[in-house]
Amino acid sequence: MREGNRATSATVQRRRITAEELAIWRSLLDTTGELRRILGTKLLQETNLSPADYQVLLALREADGMRLRSSELAATIDWERSRLSHHLGRMERRGLIRRDDCATDNRGAEVSLTEDGAGVFRRATAPHMRAIKTHFADALTPEQFEALADILQALQHHLHPESTVPPSGEGRS
Repeated sequence: MREGNRATSATVQRRRITAEELAIWRSLLDTTGELRRILGTKLLQETNLSPADYQVLLALREADGMRLRSSELAATIDWERSRLSHHLGRMERRGLIRRDDCATDNRGAEVSLTEDGAGVFRRATAPHMRAIKTHFADALTPEQFEALADILQALQHHLHPESTVPPSGEGRS
């Protein structure tokens, strides 16, 4: 986002949200909810994985050694620990993950991706990526993607001003 387009925090704090801004906010919520619903339905139909299953498997797949402490997994996917515990129990019964006592801390558990879980995740990824392309990426032009990236970066900077976010266009591949 260019500096000239960015509202100063003092200006934003003094004025009320406009009807147009509120309508855009509502559209954002509605659209992202609809995308989640469509992508979740397609994922379940094509792979027999729920979006929650996929989220857990993705986090484990990306983790070093395909394992995380349950507290780290909860933080990674931004879930309450009780929700995660119940969901992991269901996934463990299906053979997708395994929970073991943590070697360094007897209070915690380590969650790891099983061989079956890795295979299910691998088979689910291609259809899921096709659905993301069909229902999200194909709807936008390259210019719209760049504008969306700028908007998301501005929001992230606003939410986390202490973090170092590269200027627009830098660090993107």
